Amino acid sequence: MRISATVAAVSGALVLSAFAVPAAQAAGSDAGSYRSDVAKIREAAHTSGRATLSGSTVATPADATPYALNVTFANVKVNNGKPIVAGTSGHLSVPVTYTLTHGADVDITASDFLSGPYIYKGTFADPSNMLFGEDAGTCTVTSATAASCKATLDIYPGEGDLSNVDAGAWKAGAEAIALNGQDPTSASFDITKVGLADQGNFASPNVTRLAKLTVNAAPEPVKKGKTITVTGKLTRANWDGANYTGYSTQPVKLQFRKKNSSTYTTVKTIKTTSTGALKTTLKATVDGYFRYSFAGTSTTAPINATGDYVDVK
Repeated sequence: MRISATVAAVSGALVLSAFAVPAAQAAGSDAGSYRSDVAKIREAAHTSGRATLSGSTVATPADATPYALNVTFANVKVNNGKPIVAGTSGHLSVPVTYTLTHGADVDITASDFLSGPYIYKGTFADPSNMLFGEDAGTCTVTSATAASCKATLDIYPGEGDLSNVDAGAWKAGAEAIALNGQDPTSASFDITKVGLADQGNFASPNVTRLAKLTVNAAPEPVKKGKTITVTGKLTRANWDGANYTGYSTQPVKLQFRKKNSSTYTTVKTIKTTSTGALKTTLKATVDGYFRYSFAGTSTTAPINATGDYVDVK
């Protein structure tokens, strides 16, 4: 869901900048979907003169914008606070909860009232990437002016949603739109009758690259006291190439557990080569399992290799 910019609320004023609907997102949207409606509102909000919406040209005054909707957000929690780990394909459904507070003049139960969270890379005023959900959040009214809400972010790593520069720290935001009977696909659509609230700078867990780690201990079987060579490789998701590439110069622990034990103990720590390769040696003592263990970084998820059993004679 990569976009170039957003409609941001800074110091209480709407700052409108260029918006592009991501190709992957647009392909899965229809005219009545949450993401499609939000995209059209944002597009109409920033465009001066005339805005093209769903093939229809809508006359829009150069200074026409949505009005500031009396809605605020709090307690935004993304993925239960755990890092979002993405590989190179598939669909990630990331849960989000948030609290919505609104003025008495806002009807959040209206069929055309929409709200939902998002996460963004960079600053709120000028994000380099944003990720949304395909559907609006669902809210349970808790008082006359508040609701408890939940939603899902939908991420497709293999369809251009993520690039390698996106790994690491993100922030979270939330938005609400009151269409008030306005149809974004209609030639009579009036953006000035639509309410928009957009709030950011909430905490978000890091978005990290999925890691893979292998291990092979040889020879097997081996005589007691002889040398065992343990090789392996640490790779991580390459969001720019839809493959996995070696993670260089990273500290990785070689761990061992005895045959009838459930606990691994660190034997030594070594670093990966420029290609992510691992290789070390040690003396054979007792039967057991060897594995490599990577603690992870701010951009890459932790991973333990599946233990490789060595029979010591």
